[in-house]
Amino acid sequence: MVRSVGSFTLDKVRGLGDFALFTVRSLGAVLATRRLWARVARAVYEQGFRCLPVILIVGTFTGLVLGLQGYYVLNRFGSEALLGVLVSLSLVREMAPVLAALMLVGQAGSALAAELGIQRNSEQIAALDTMGISSCGYLVTPRLLAALFVFPAQTAVFVAVGLWGGSLSGSLLLGVDPGVYWSSVQRAVESGDVFECLLKAVTFGLLTMSICAYQGFHAHRIRGATGARAVSAATTKAVVISSIAVLVADYVITSVLI
Repeated sequence: MVRSVGSFTLDKVRGLGDFALFTVRSLGAVLATRRLWARVARAVYEQGFRCLPVILIVGTFTGLVLGLQGYYVLNRFGSEALLGVLVSLSLVREMAPVLAALMLVGQAGSALAAELGIQRNSEQIAALDTMGISSCGYLVTPRLLAALFVFPAQTAVFVAVGLWGGSLSGSLLLGVDPGVYWSSVQRAVESGDVFECLLKAVTFGLLTMSICAYQGFHAHRIRGATGARAVSAATTKAVVISSIAVLVADYVITSVLI
């Protein structure tokens, strides 16, 4: 039993170290990669524009639900005028960066892991290495740089449509004065809240895209699976681990900044 626990622990520590080296190697290839920004622009399109409908839909309904639930909670204490405070701080500090990151992982992250897994199985990555081209720099670095721009932008969109959804619930359905709602939003959100929101978005973007890229890039290492099964397993692991990492990182950042 001791041998099994030790072997499991060493395997996980070795995996964390390999992941850290993979991320550092990918970020370090920025200066050595040719035509980098053209691929970054394409990655921004893939992660940003294609995922925008999901962000708009989820953000709108998150705001609608927050408006409804927040109104009925505040109504018990006669504080309906604070609905804007509840919705805005809930979105900016927690829900917008977390939910936006989870949506982007589900769409862009899974696509990245599957794409790299297929390229690994078809030996395209090995061909790049054979030609002396950095496979990490060519395939991974643009995605990581794009995530640093896309995740904060998508989080900002999520906040905007979420506040609008909360206004719809409070003003049109429940009778809260729109002026009171938006003035309370303006008073509630401070620069520290915005900084925390953007910090979480950048951290989630770099962390999740690194995990998804790592899982797809090393799909051939998955035990007991080859070919399409390996790609499927790598994509599943990428989404699950990235989602857990978002929640863990959210707790760590919140505990440090609160």
